[in-house]
Amino acid sequence: MTVYDCNLLFLPQIGNRNGNITAVEGNRNFPFAINRIFYLYDIPGGESRGAHAHKECHQFLIAASGAFEVLLDDGRTRRQVLLNRPNLGLHIPPGIWASEINFSSGSICLVLASHVYSESDYIREYTDYVNFVNS
Repeated sequence: MTVYDCNLLFLPQIGNRNGNITAVEGNRNFPFAINRIFYLYDIPGGESRGAHAHKECHQFLIAASGAFEVLLDDGRTRRQVLLNRPNLGLHIPPGIWASEINFSSGSICLVLASHVYSESDYIREYTDYVNFVNS
């Protein structure tokens, strides 16, 4: 996997004068089956989260409110992506180191994941990650 395998995807948006709605319907408009949903919130402006990789889990990140950037790293190349629209998400396949950075005040990061939480799926040390991608 490389950072260029991480894709921005627009989700369908239905809008009228009373506002918008975006629905995520399993594999219908989505790159994997969703088995876990969680969200990050109350993150002070300018702070960071993440800084890990997954061995098997796919993730899809959405800025449900506010904005933040995602720093992607495949052990060779880095890429930075801005998320600032609730109908735009970033698919992060397994094997990519990702850090969510530069949160605006009041941001909510919605995460849709292919796997339920398993600590053994996480790579939390960057040196372990580099060894993982080079093995």
